[in-house]
Amino acid sequence: MSGSAAPVRPGGAVRVGLAGAGQWAAGMHAPLHSAGAETELVGVWSHTYARAAELAARHGVPAFERYEDLVAASEAIDFAVPPTVQADLAVTAARAGRALMLEKPLGASRQEAERLHDAAVEAGVPTLVALTRRYSDGLRDFLSSVAGRSGTTVVGGHYAHGGLLPGGFVGERERSGWRADGGVLLDLGPHLLDAVDAAAGPIVALRASDVAGEAVLLETEHADGARGQLVVSGRFAGDGSVFEIDLFGHDPRVHFSGSQMDPDAVWARIRAEFAAAVRQGTPATVDVTRGLHVQRLLDAAARSLASDGAYQEVPPCTS
Repeated sequence: MSGSAAPVRPGGAVRVGLAGAGQWAAGMHAPLHSAGAETELVGVWSHTYARAAELAARHGVPAFERYEDLVAASEAIDFAVPPTVQADLAVTAARAGRALMLEKPLGASRQEAERLHDAAVEAGVPTLVALTRRYSDGLRDFLSSVAGRSGTTVVGGHYAHGGLLPGGFVGERERSGWRADGGVLLDLGPHLLDAVDAAAGPIVALRASDVAGEAVLLETEHADGARGQLVVSGRFAGDGSVFEIDLFGHDPRVHFSGSQMDPDAVWARIRAEFAAAVRQGTPATVDVTRGLHVQRLLDAAARSLASDGAYQEVPPCTS
């Protein structure tokens, strides 16, 4: 496959190909590129061509039987596929010089995430990881307000919703996929770990324990000495979701509640940031290097779960 760039209209909408045709592709990713002037959906590919064709028809774009043909027709690829396949697909796109809009986690393992990261950095392509909560006004304002805060000694955090329960907003097909094995940690964990790491300083070690298959308890050690206790659960039998962070220490307690989030505003910001990254080289709020750090946090948690809750060190992401 040629690595030459697809046709580019200077200053125009970024031509985005969509890899995936499942629930998130249909409900979020495809509409994203049809809703604003910054990007333009130019085609859909999926391992299941019939699903790609159905989704593509809804948006008036072609469906591709071969992933390589989608890459050739696009300036950028938006991935709405499981982490078990995202890394390989994204490496192919990066080596062809395409910008990458990635889902979390980057891959099914730390090694896959590192391979994807290295390919993107070596190719010099723009990247954005759709950690949606980092693009919300509330969390952005909170992180700005605590930037440079010193003296935090204790951190608390909760992220819980009922999406993984039978009848929850995560569809049956998606619940029976990669989320069926470690879904609470891999699906919800990135959001809370990323936010806490940004708010209280880098997490350098953590341990994890499973709570009756309903939740994961995470205990964190931070570079400045703070200690944290976090809970994530996708089987919370309540209304809506809970996303909270507390910082305690020498300064007054700081509390953040981000349970309410405007998805339209979040996805509009993601679209705008991605286009700016492609057109102007402006770094995204969460790029592939930050995504790799989050994957290393998940890897440490998984290693801890496999070793009866022992603390695991988190290697620094210095790239």
